Amino acid sequence: MSKHEFLSEEWIAAAQAIREDYAGQATTAPPPMKMNVVITEVPFDESTMDAHIDTTDGEMSLDMGHLDSADLTVTVDYATAKAIFIDQDQQASMQAFMAGKIKVQGDMTKMMAMQTVQPDPAQVEMASKIAEITA
Repeated sequence: MSKHEFLSEEWIAAAQAIREDYAGQATTAPPPMKMNVVITEVPFDESTMDAHIDTTDGEMSLDMGHLDSADLTVTVDYATAKAIFIDQDQQASMQAFMAGKIKVQGDMTKMMAMQTVQPDPAQVEMASKIAEITA
């Protein structure tokens, strides 16, 4: 299996293909939220990248670009984003937040609600496959 640098064009395409394979398989729905993400200190491209997470259709969708009507915007550096989204390191996310490496503008309660949802087996398997393609 090919590995790709986190957030590279190749990684995004491969991660989207994996997400499509798992579409509709989740048995638990995340709370509805639209969150824009600004990722700073991206080592291989521009200095920042814009992405978004949208859970309003009952599944978590991560894609590039910003939504016009987001509930909140989170700014995070590349290394912390990888620790959160790929390594799923809750401790790293708390430490980064406390150290000011994660900045939140908007309705923070929407983001906090996401942390209460336990992923189902299909979501865990999908996350594992995305981690496997990440260099």
